[in-house]
Amino acid sequence: MTEYSKMSRNDLENAYSDLLLRFQKCKEQKLNLNMARGKPSKIQLDAVSGILGYANTAEECMEDGVDVRNYGELTGLPAMRKYWADVLDCKPEQVFVGGNSSLNLMFDVISRAYSHGLLHSQRPWCKEDCVKFLCPSPGYDRHFRVTEFFGAELITVPMTAEGPDMDVVEELVKDPCVKGIWCVPKYSNPDGIIYSKETISRFAALKPAAPDFAIMWDNAYCVHEFDGDYVAFPDIISLCEHSGNPDMVYEFASTSKITFAGAGVSALAASEANIAYFTKLFSVQTISHDKINQLRHVRFLKDKAHTLEVMKIHAEFLKPKFDTVANVLEKEIKPLGFANWNRPKGGYFISFNTLPHTATRALALCKEAGVVMTPAGATFPYGKDPQDCNIRIAPSFPPVAELEKAMEVFCTCIKLAALEKLLEK
Repeated sequence: MTEYSKMSRNDLENAYSDLLLRFQKCKEQKLNLNMARGKPSKIQLDAVSGILGYANTAEECMEDGVDVRNYGELTGLPAMRKYWADVLDCKPEQVFVGGNSSLNLMFDVISRAYSHGLLHSQRPWCKEDCVKFLCPSPGYDRHFRVTEFFGAELITVPMTAEGPDMDVVEELVKDPCVKGIWCVPKYSNPDGIIYSKETISRFAALKPAAPDFAIMWDNAYCVHEFDGDYVAFPDIISLCEHSGNPDMVYEFASTSKITFAGAGVSALAASEANIAYFTKLFSVQTISHDKINQLRHVRFLKDKAHTLEVMKIHAEFLKPKFDTVANVLEKEIKPLGFANWNRPKGGYFISFNTLPHTATRALALCKEAGVVMTPAGATFPYGKDPQDCNIRIAPSFPPVAELEKAMEVFCTCIKLAALEKLLEK
């Protein structure tokens, strides 16, 4: 194949005509494939369904003298706090155990910041003249929507190969209106980047003008390698403490892609002072979360070492899917020279950058051919990618056979949209 940039107009037109025929054949398949979200597949969920066999009798519902069927233990079952401390390399006293969703905990932290303020807030955020939030992009759309929901002004921060551009971050936090930043520090969504040690150190050493600046550290993929060995990761909480910022970071994690996506256990890790502050606020909202589910998870996952063994089971199913996507892109798109993408070793996404100002058109064509993907622009604040080029590919849910069909459609549509743009010139 010849790079599009090196083809004559006549060759581009011929290539476009051939692709239209291929696109028509794609539509004739009447596919109905969904790659919009990073959901575990049924085979992954089946592989961990042994968890349902725990805590099923009255005798099994006792742990450390606690009857998990009853009220109490708002901060979480002690064994569950110890489990998350092991996974996140912090202390049990620095962990608050939530329900099934870490996103829910993130929403709650931002919500309390607006209604009551954070530990070092001078006033609730709702009484501030302005609230701005930093959004490393491409990033996670649901993060951005939380702060947008509360009326914050979202500011895009460019991503680099080592994480957010810290020169930009360090400059922006000089504004007292900047109240926080969203982060997915390991296998970032969607780029699959692992923040470098230097980046993490610079985060811990930030000196924001806002005394209540919040690093929202969503460590969603902390143990989620699917290609290669586990990658150890710095403990941001202790780093912040050593840098004189003990209360600046709020770390989140869940078992959503370790056990069940809709019935896992989430955690908020932060300084002991922050945990005490939020426990008091959360006590108005609930008496306790589901300790039966917490107990099931503790007994099934046991500790970090055993959890990593469970993750190897997931890797067996995930790696072939990511390899399928990467191999198709290498064959169909790379020789044409107009796009680039990441090849992560963990996480749940592949970040694909196509020819500028063609992503929306390409995904509309995909939908027409029966393949639904995350909308173009979703990886940027307000759903607006200024270059209209970034697409998040989520390979985890479909079987490999369906994924191959979906990628055939995807590549056809990406090429069509690119050729349309080139032929406009």
